[in-house]
Amino acid sequence: MLHPTIKQYIDALRLAEDNFDQLANFRLVTEADGSPVMSSGNFAVVFKMQDTRDGSFHALKCFLKDQPGRAEAYRLIADEIEQVTSSYLAHIRFLERELFVDTGNGGAEYPVLVMDWVEGITLDNYLRAHLSNPYALHLLAYQFGRLAAWLLTQPFAHGDLKPDNILVRPDGTLVLVDYDGMFVPAMQGQLAPEMGSPDFRHPDRTDADFSEHIDDFALASILLSLRAVAHCPDYLNRYGAADRLLLSEADYRSPERCTFLRDEFPSTSAELDRVYALFLLALRQKTLAQVSFRLFNLTKPAAPPTPVVVNTADATKEEIANGIKDEYGVVYSPDGTELLECANRNLVSYQVKEGCKVIRGSAFYNDILFSPSNLTAITLPASLTHIGDRAFMCCEYLTVIALPAGLTHIGDSAFDGCLNLTAITLPASLSHIGDCAFELCMNLYAITLPACLTHIGDSAFSWTGIRSVVNHSPHFSFRDGCLMDAQGKLLIAFLSDKAVVTLPASLTHIGNRAFEGCKNLTAVTLPGGLTHIGDMAFLGCKKLTAITLPDGLTHIGDGAFYECNNLTVITLPVGLTHIGGKAFYGCKNLTAITLPASLTHIGDWAFERCKNLTDIHIPQGMTEHFKALLPPDLHSKLKEPYEDLPF
Repeated sequence: MLHPTIKQYIDALRLAEDNFDQLANFRLVTEADGSPVMSSGNFAVVFKMQDTRDGSFHALKCFLKDQPGRAEAYRLIADEIEQVTSSYLAHIRFLERELFVDTGNGGAEYPVLVMDWVEGITLDNYLRAHLSNPYALHLLAYQFGRLAAWLLTQPFAHGDLKPDNILVRPDGTLVLVDYDGMFVPAMQGQLAPEMGSPDFRHPDRTDADFSEHIDDFALASILLSLRAVAHCPDYLNRYGAADRLLLSEADYRSPERCTFLRDEFPSTSAELDRVYALFLLALRQKTLAQVSFRLFNLTKPAAPPTPVVVNTADATKEEIANGIKDEYGVVYSPDGTELLECANRNLVSYQVKEGCKVIRGSAFYNDILFSPSNLTAITLPASLTHIGDRAFMCCEYLTVIALPAGLTHIGDSAFDGCLNLTAITLPASLSHIGDCAFELCMNLYAITLPACLTHIGDSAFSWTGIRSVVNHSPHFSFRDGCLMDAQGKLLIAFLSDKAVVTLPASLTHIGNRAFEGCKNLTAVTLPGGLTHIGDMAFLGCKKLTAITLPDGLTHIGDGAFYECNNLTVITLPVGLTHIGGKAFYGCKNLTAITLPASLTHIGDWAFERCKNLTDIHIPQGMTEHFKALLPPDLHSKLKEPYEDLPF
């Protein structure tokens, strides 16, 4: 049976009220640009739908290929799940002849699978996005241990346990999705319809291994990775990969050669060593049928203390009136912990009193036109933790300031317009630098980003004299315009002389023009959690020869790889939905490219002047879909692959 293409499904769903049988109240949910909210894989595409009767959301799975026995399998799976009350499962319905699709030959009714819509992100993306949060990592391992303990006691099994098939809800709880390989008791004696992913299944598993124990090994392997990363987040960088966690099929077959297992065990954690022992037992015996589910229960991590909310806003007239003014005309809160305002505009130098924790917004703001300030030097106390928005804005005579060791927060525009500030040392404790914090500090030439830094605001160092950046922060995010020189051009001096750049594992977003003009850049290692590459991100990186895009990437912006002349090969991930205009413009050495089925947008001139591009590989049966996305001059280059290619 020839199934519709993704485009044909989309066309049918846009007229859902006419083409559905039982689901006539469902409507396609779209993005702001009108494209459907969807994801696709080898055998199916999933759309987000909304029921107009009650506003509820559902996932609609439409099939791209035929699978023998699919209808009967889903009937048995749905019957089993209907009897289970658990937040770990999403209930499903399989409807055999539900959606009418016009495929160009009169059309037919096709089967669909309806599931609860689950808000959340995949376990691997969640893990990589929270590498800097020890509590979140330990809680994730704890939650997975609870799921594993529950699943071990059930008479059914998922069949394809891997991070992509486990979603983390906003509240941190887990839910399993994609039940194509599921075993239920009514299937006893059958062969497995699929084998699961090699990096998460037992290396000796065959299709004859089809019982409630087929998940046992995957549960032990995944829990070992999660608990190990919670113990040491850097393990993911050292031993992990974009398409797996810490262990691979090769490690299972030759554990004695696995660097992670050999070098890190026994560990300094008794709980981690217990999980390691469970993994070894599962590897040796293939199942954990004789093991108590309680061994998967981990210690629940203690919640971090609720952060104290610090008021860094401009002091109100009432607060100033009730404050205490010192002999220099500087107003403090009654308890001395907040500096509210400097009323003396003639101060040349000043020492903030010990015990002060916060300098409130606009406290020393220099109103050049109506109330100019002569402040040239200020001494800050060791007790200071927060500098508010615009606290020293336009203090043009301020030349040097020593920030205390305990400072954690610099607000928006805190030192904006301090034209003569020549040196600033950012303390190791600093975690937040606000928008435009050091904008227009024309004589500031060098900075060192501390290891605790997790946020740098937009234009934080715009229009500065900076030529040297030392980055100790593993969490630094390349945001739009956060580092610019005095002419307004993005500062890339600290990157332009590097041949290879490795980005932190926590990075999810590369902003516009982040690596523009890095003339010596030949290779970039992109982290597995990356989802977005901004406009012109690698524009003009003429020595860039190859780049590996992570599986979670969904968006490539306009001109992202514009005139990357030496780029010869690039593999687009299966979940990619958007390629911007002129994304690969002028990549003259690009000879072939493979487009994933998930693509819904290819911008104008995306492959213009790729003069050596001869083959554009696409999934089988999707020629019409890509003809609609690509200009006519590229239609002759579309090549359908064999079915066994990785789509």
